[in-house]
Amino acid sequence: MVTSVTPGVPAAPWVFTLPMTVGEDDIDGLGHASNISYVRWIQDVAIAHSTSCGFDLEAYRQLGGIFIVRRHEIDYLRPVVRGDRLALRTRIDIAMAAKCKRATEIAREDDGTVAARAVTTWGFIDFTTGRPIRIPEAVRAAFGMPRVGLAETTEPA
Repeated sequence: MVTSVTPGVPAAPWVFTLPMTVGEDDIDGLGHASNISYVRWIQDVAIAHSTSCGFDLEAYRQLGGIFIVRRHEIDYLRPVVRGDRLALRTRIDIAMAAKCKRATEIAREDDGTVAARAVTTWGFIDFTTGRPIRIPEAVRAAFGMPRVGLAETTEPA
């Protein structure tokens, strides 16, 4: 069963999955994956998803804009340890004029146990000025984001 990780947003299927294995460098002094590793995995799956949609760093440079993290919200549900095989799953839940919210779920592949759920707010900025700009239609189409509509008026970019 798929559940929404953004309160008030209907559940949607995961659109991209990146497999990975917890390595030695991911482990903290308590013997499980560190918080820093989770943040890195959330970024890694977002970048891999973007690349799979045709938007790597060079493509964003050519567009003149790129996504940057504005906020991470992570719920740590179960620990993961060295050698655990994980499925990093992600999708865009909400798209506004100049930002979007990406849901990520980190689960153990062997038993499906969800170890963490996250929502990341990504802002789209101009490469030169660093100021927010509208997400281009080509990017929206590649990610399957909804067209800009009512949502942009309820929450400022």
